[in-house]
Amino acid sequence: MSGHGRAAPAGDRVSIAVVDSGVHVPHPHLPGVAGGVTLELEGGTSNDFVDRIGHGTAAASAIHEKAPEAELWAVKVFERELATSVAVLVRAIDWAVERGIRLVNMSLGTPNRLRAPELGPAVERAFDAGTVIVSAHEHDGALWYPGALPGVVGVVADREQPRDELGLVELPRGTAIVASPYPRPIPGVPVEHNLHGISFAVANATGLIARAIQDEPDVRTAATVIELVRRSV
Repeated sequence: MSGHGRAAPAGDRVSIAVVDSGVHVPHPHLPGVAGGVTLELEGGTSNDFVDRIGHGTAAASAIHEKAPEAELWAVKVFERELATSVAVLVRAIDWAVERGIRLVNMSLGTPNRLRAPELGPAVERAFDAGTVIVSAHEHDGALWYPGALPGVVGVVADREQPRDELGLVELPRGTAIVASPYPRPIPGVPVEHNLHGISFAVANATGLIARAIQDEPDVRTAATVIELVRRSV
């Protein structure tokens, strides 16, 4: 990959595109978002990004908890189930790139490696623009894409990882972020009984990354994000 990306002025709010099922706001854990879009399977777009299954709201809330000053944008790619097309995911990445959004949270992915060539060019465009994609690197022992592609901040879940800290792990395809798979605790409910999974690990990672790069305008690639985390662990 080549290119140096665009540097944001120091002190600017970190913008984040949450590629998911939209958001339902206001919510007790998510007061609002800057805006958003729905990318339809048929190729159209809509301004109705209301979340009807809850997944996107939960992911955005996890990010907001870690980085309350960040500017969140809802990019809705799921409607009634957690399923979409690779073409829509490519459009979601390009939507964020075209608007100069700094981080793209993708609490999703596909284990089908045959889809990697379709996602690769969009990842390249994000790299060239200085937009950093954060996505699941692996799940249930299988590599996920785009999280396992070069130039993406890949995330793995670890139940032992503290919720407010990030770790690093060296994998055959490079260094990945280690994050907690748990959302904020529910009073009176044991943590292992709460919702959890790779989706929350990615969202927790994105929120903590957003907080870390707030005053680091030159951190605009996966490699520089990893280096920043490395200095803190």
